[in-house]
Amino acid sequence: MRPLDLAVIGLYALAMLAVGRYYKSRVQTSDDYLLGGRTMSPFMIGLSLFATLTSTLSYLAYPGEMIKNGPMIFAQLTAFPFVMAIVGWGLIPRIMRQENVTSGYELLELKLGLTGRLLGATMFMALRIVWMAAILYATTSKVLVPLLGLDPFWAPFLAAAMGIITLIYSAEGGMRAVVMTDALQSLIMFVGAIVIIVVVSIDLGGVGAWWPETWATHWQKPVFWFRTDVRVTFMGAFLNMLVWMTCTCGADQMAIQRYLSTRDARSARRSFGVHLITEVFIALLLGAVGLALIGYFMARADSPAAAAGLFDQADELLPRFVVTVLPAGLGGLVISAMLSAAMSSLSSGMNSASAVITTDFIGRLMRTRWTSHETVRVARVASVLIGILAVLLSMFVGQLATNLLELCIKVVNLLTAPLFVLFFLALFVPWAKPAGGVAATVASIGVAVGIAFFKLGGLEFLWTAPASFVAGVVAGSLVSLIPRGRQQRSA
Repeated sequence: MRPLDLAVIGLYALAMLAVGRYYKSRVQTSDDYLLGGRTMSPFMIGLSLFATLTSTLSYLAYPGEMIKNGPMIFAQLTAFPFVMAIVGWGLIPRIMRQENVTSGYELLELKLGLTGRLLGATMFMALRIVWMAAILYATTSKVLVPLLGLDPFWAPFLAAAMGIITLIYSAEGGMRAVVMTDALQSLIMFVGAIVIIVVVSIDLGGVGAWWPETWATHWQKPVFWFRTDVRVTFMGAFLNMLVWMTCTCGADQMAIQRYLSTRDARSARRSFGVHLITEVFIALLLGAVGLALIGYFMARADSPAAAAGLFDQADELLPRFVVTVLPAGLGGLVISAMLSAAMSSLSSGMNSASAVITTDFIGRLMRTRWTSHETVRVARVASVLIGILAVLLSMFVGQLATNLLELCIKVVNLLTAPLFVLFFLALFVPWAKPAGGVAATVASIGVAVGIAFFKLGGLEFLWTAPASFVAGVVAGSLVSLIPRGRQQRSA
């Protein structure tokens, strides 16, 4: 790594720390720390939600997927108008209806009792801790270690360094610092992708030199309708994104916490619209990055990446391009973009997890009430503990999948649909009961694990969320119809 690249990365890290220190003095109450005072800009919240859900996994997975399997996965973007209708007008108004809510899982207790609330909070914690560990693994093992030419032995130390820097600015400045750094990191992510496309275009003599004129022979052939024997179909990708985005943005504390940070349901809906629009742009931009990398390395058949096997190492081509092709300074900028994708997700995960710990576990189960100062202190301690646990798990999570896209869906999103099932029961099933919430959780997780790891029913991994959602809703609704006395006797 060249000195100028290191200097750019160092400036990026200092900027993030400076934001945290700037907002530290503005944290006076628990609402300031966890919700930014509930008066944050919808535009900034939208960028924050985008940056939160666009991790290094996505930043590397989209170009890698385009290189290895082609553009079929991008059919999932066609689901966004439907997601906007469901989440923006169906879920957000119901979530924002309750006053003085800090954690989304407080809403579950109204219908599913304390058991439902604790089930939701527990699944969120498990989901996001593994997610943060996967982000750390991908960023260190797939990006920093190869770029710096280090032995894999150093990956845990790099993960710890990333975790510490993220923890400092997010713990100091709270939600305001997280949102501000997310917005800055969103900009850096876009600039980093644009830099790669521009450099390749200049080097090859224009966009036409790398834009494909025909469907590559190694890409999966387009298939429109559902087929269980095909990895990705148009309708399969559409349905998976529709279910995943609805489940994530309708039940995940990281999303709900951002809605609650705005003034009202209208502002929250606007922030969600900003998130979806930004998501479309970055997905298409990263897909173009994948095409540009294919074009570049195909034109440079003597390059190290091409010689090592262009399509077998799809996830690694972007880091290799950065270290072998980009000029000094620009390489550091693109690496900062990858770090931005990781650190924005980590900071949001830490902040949201601390909210759940202080509100749904300690705060809900303890008998004495805290002062605002005590709540902020406990939330900061919780952030530290969550960060440490994520670093430790990052040493093992990479063994669960060989492809980054599959890692995102199989491992990271395993509990996304089961978590939303509880919200669906609580908000849309009038007869839902606590026993139904338990049954829904067991059925939904069972189906998710069966499909993701054992291809239950011959279904591919993209069916994990839709199938587990249906199984959970059916099981929860049916069990909730059983009279209460009979439920207790059977228990």
